[in-house]
Amino acid sequence: EVQLQASGGGLVQPGGSLRLSCAASGIAFDDYVIGWFRQVPGKEREGVSCIRYSDGSIYYADSVKGRFTISNDIDRNTLDLQMNSLKPEDTAVYYCAANADGDLPLRLLSDPNIYDFWGQGTQVTVSS
Repeated sequence: EVQLQASGGGLVQPGGSLRLSCAASGIAFDDYVIGWFRQVPGKEREGVSCIRYSDGSIYYADSVKGRFTISNDIDRNTLDLQMNSLKPEDTAVYYCAANADGDLPLRLLSDPNIYDFWGQGTQVTVSS
């Protein structure tokens, strides 16, 4: 059974940092595409950053490039998202998700509709 458990959200001031972690069980990272998504009320869920482990390709949304870094810890089987220089517009519920097709085309990585497994969300609030 695939399980994803996201953690690390919280309240942070603009310019601050947070590190989200997604603990995964029941999957082997090498066979999957795994990523982080976020959603605010009234808006569609959007892709933030995703990894295609088959070749190490990484997607970042333009709005987070240069500020967010996705990484994985194979020993701990976690997918982390380091978020720096946070802005109020980063406020959202953040989710981790996985798809069992490790060879998905890059153009699909940011599409939440193609992901099979989802963790519960973790709230990130950026406010002074």
